[in-house]
Amino acid sequence: MRKLTRVMAGFASVAAAAALMAGSVTAASADPIASNGKAVAPAYYDIVGVGSNTTEYVMDQFSVNYNKTVKVHNVSHPFFYSWDALPKGANAPSPKFKITPKAGCTVIPRPDGSGDGLKALDQNQKDKSTGHYCIDYGRSSGGRSSTSPKEGPGGVIYVAFAKDAITWAVDSASHDSPGTLNTTQLKQIFSCAKDNWSDFGGKNAPIKVYLPQAGSGTLSTWEKFMGITTLGSCVNQAPEENEGTNKVFQKNPNAIFIYSIGAYVAQKYHSAACSAKAPAKGQNQFGCNVTGALTLGKISGTAPIVANKINPKFPASYWRTVYNVLRFSKGTPFNMAKTVAPFFSRTGFLCSAKAAPIIQSYGFVVDKACGSVS
Repeated sequence: MRKLTRVMAGFASVAAAAALMAGSVTAASADPIASNGKAVAPAYYDIVGVGSNTTEYVMDQFSVNYNKTVKVHNVSHPFFYSWDALPKGANAPSPKFKITPKAGCTVIPRPDGSGDGLKALDQNQKDKSTGHYCIDYGRSSGGRSSTSPKEGPGGVIYVAFAKDAITWAVDSASHDSPGTLNTTQLKQIFSCAKDNWSDFGGKNAPIKVYLPQAGSGTLSTWEKFMGITTLGSCVNQAPEENEGTNKVFQKNPNAIFIYSIGAYVAQKYHSAACSAKAPAKGQNQFGCNVTGALTLGKISGTAPIVANKINPKFPASYWRTVYNVLRFSKGTPFNMAKTVAPFFSRTGFLCSAKAAPIIQSYGFVVDKACGSVS
């Protein structure tokens, strides 16, 4: 589970996903919603998650689709919900953003990113009147790290979900970078060892390096790819991950950022404009196109996207698994609590044949190891 392998092929088309998601007539809320599209407060026994920006919209979609299959909503048959990293319309974190994860739970700061999601899960906050946990899973676009809670009693398990890849991004209209960069060059740029585009065959112009907010799973994964342990002085962490609409990228030909290729595919090719009142037929119900000024860069001459999908030939060292993090449950199959298994396990909803077209429509690649635990 710690290797980033590419698994493609033979799944249902994006058109099938559109059919599964049909019926939405208004733009979806960024937070827990009922089948009618209206905001809802999760019950104390429902399964609620927070965390990663990268996987928030596909998990929103799974929440809606799965909950429609629950015929009797009660303690034995909970709904699944997902709180987004930011409230709808926001493009930067704020201490003012707070959520009440479930009815009866204490108000908490809204977790923004994989790291915040894991922290919220590990705090083990409970509803004082019922004893149920307020947060049941964390969305994570990064794998287990040395600082993660252990895989054992009192700890957590990382449950594989899908495949994604990451690359660099620059202003599509007027950038000073070359058309392609290799791993050595990227390491020099993101470690601040070299700071002019002319060092890499581009124009004679200073490089302005941007990385996502602290706690981002995309950031931590990229740091592993680059072998970076401490960010250099040239790095600015103003932008939210996977958003090219931040003002720092506007008419900034010297800027370089990183981007989930899966998120970019979903935004660019399957999402409505953010100004639209509602997604058009066939567009994703959740999320909008926030690629903004950015276009994705090639690595060693290989394009990140082909046929509006992640390029299956993109360098293997830039692929990653995205996860959902659950509490370790001793003595159960895969150490996964019985209440969450119908959603996250190998035989659960996320890993079913019905899930494949949704995963693809939100830009990711179906993983044959879905449901595996590490």
